[in-house]
Amino acid sequence: MADPRAVEALKTALRRLPGVGPKSAQRMAFHLLRRDRDGARQIGAAIARALSDINHCARCNNFCEASKCAICASPKRDATQLCIVETPADLQAIEQAGVYQGMYFVLMGHLSPLDDIGPSQLGIDRLLELTKTDAVAEIILATNLTVEGQATADFIIDLMQPSGIRVTRLARGMPMGGELEYMDSGTLNQAFSDRREV
Repeated sequence: MADPRAVEALKTALRRLPGVGPKSAQRMAFHLLRRDRDGARQIGAAIARALSDINHCARCNNFCEASKCAICASPKRDATQLCIVETPADLQAIEQAGVYQGMYFVLMGHLSPLDDIGPSQLGIDRLLELTKTDAVAEIILATNLTVEGQATADFIIDLMQPSGIRVTRLARGMPMGGELEYMDSGTLNQAFSDRREV
């Protein structure tokens, strides 16, 4: 016998989350409905609030609730350094490691022609404008060491050459195919300390 339409809709919605397949979605749906309806309401309210209140920082493109995020609004940050990351999770990993005190730009992805993601989807025009209006002396490329992350870094390197801004890439210490979100603080510390000219 098929599940009620509302249960099927819940399972379908849960499958939109990364790494959640049909079995996991079914398990989560049944758990929320059978054992944790208060938790389900809390999740629903938190998602609704996030969708309503969260937007992008006007400067760095990270998620925030104001026009500027706390990092961009802080006078204690070094505005001469601009670290370019793929996702907010990558930014959080660097912040938690406590190894960097400059500014950021969050691409919200990487170049991927097969997925129809080009420079305009990554806000590259905003990034270029930022390097012209701010006192950026160094760009630190902290894209992931994947094929797409490297292609994105190479594209940015080519764009920045005429500007005369120093461009560095995080040093080895991060494994090929690794993603910043999952790096420990020691690895991130080493990568930032040993960054090199590109």
